[in-house]
Amino acid sequence: MIESLTCDVVVVGAGMVGAACAWYAARSGLDVIVVDRGPVAGGTTGAGEGNLLVSDKAPGPELDLALLSARLWSELSGELGPAVEYEAKGGVVVAETPEALAGLETFAAGQRAAGVTAAAVAADRLHELEPRLAPGLAGAVHYPEDAQVMPALAAAHLLRASGARLRTGRTVTGIRRGPDGAVRGVRTDRGDLHAPAVVNAAGPWAGEVAALAGVRLPVLPRRGHVLVTEPLPPRVRHKVYAADYVHDVASDAAGLRTSPVVEGTAAGPVLIGASRERVGFDRSVSVPALRALAAGATRLFPFLAEVRAVRTYAGFRPYLPDHLPAIGPDPRAPGLLHACGHEGAGIGLSTGTGHLIAQLLSGERAALDLDAFRPDRFSEEAP
Repeated sequence: MIESLTCDVVVVGAGMVGAACAWYAARSGLDVIVVDRGPVAGGTTGAGEGNLLVSDKAPGPELDLALLSARLWSELSGELGPAVEYEAKGGVVVAETPEALAGLETFAAGQRAAGVTAAAVAADRLHELEPRLAPGLAGAVHYPEDAQVMPALAAAHLLRASGARLRTGRTVTGIRRGPDGAVRGVRTDRGDLHAPAVVNAAGPWAGEVAALAGVRLPVLPRRGHVLVTEPLPPRVRHKVYAADYVHDVASDAAGLRTSPVVEGTAAGPVLIGASRERVGFDRSVSVPALRALAAGATRLFPFLAEVRAVRTYAGFRPYLPDHLPAIGPDPRAPGLLHACGHEGAGIGLSTGTGHLIAQLLSGERAALDLDAFRPDRFSEEAP
């Protein structure tokens, strides 16, 4: 069916970031339409672990956004918590060597100065937090502010609660612009959506949406795999990962990088990550990546060697060259706002991003300085 609709803002992307933008914009009194060529959470969100982390962010604009988002997630948990499997479980970052521990403690000291709660854990106290951790680890830092949700459920419930009109199965084929260059909505393969504002929340495909408006946003996909075990009784209490995970997140390497990340879920299975590699939009399974994930997980939790992995899935993290998202208005296309490029942190940063976008759409002063997230900060030359 071809239809033409009018609203205050069109959000392109029905993943977690798009859902948060719709939620906060609708709560500001705006009429919102969300459009996606696939189903709700059909892209990066559906392939995520649901991490809401402050523990892996260095002091700076991303950590400021993570702290804002954590507070907003805590508020949302009162409304949607059980439905989206929100767990304020906390995180434990472990160091396997004294050298790694020294670097971790230095990193945590900087975070504490920026407002993060981070408590050092001596080696002989580790098993009080995680009784099944491997022996011989050098120590850890405990981050009680880390949390987790089930991302697909979170996106679906937030979209439903927002009251936004949802149009899935529609491909955006163009950005409508007026004679003055200002955005006037989007074209889809099933009709036009008219609006004075468009939010680009298309995840790894956000560069393609930006190009429809004639602007460059160098978003690239980084593939990641997750191993899922059979359902288990609660055995991993926190999100647990090795200290080298932080370095892998910040790496620009195109080749495969893995670091052990292990966490239980409310439903019982244990999720095992994390891998990163730039292979375009190739979703095929990488056996070397899965072997590395299994080896890293059993190194941290030896009991996992006797547990069956029942499935695996892969997804794409939307990666920008400086590892910061693009959030805010694009001066090259007035009326176009970007909310993308969060890499592997989009679930956690979605609430803060949506809140900031809604403030901008409503003409309010943004709660954070958005200069570091400017969409036009990259060179216009081709990469």
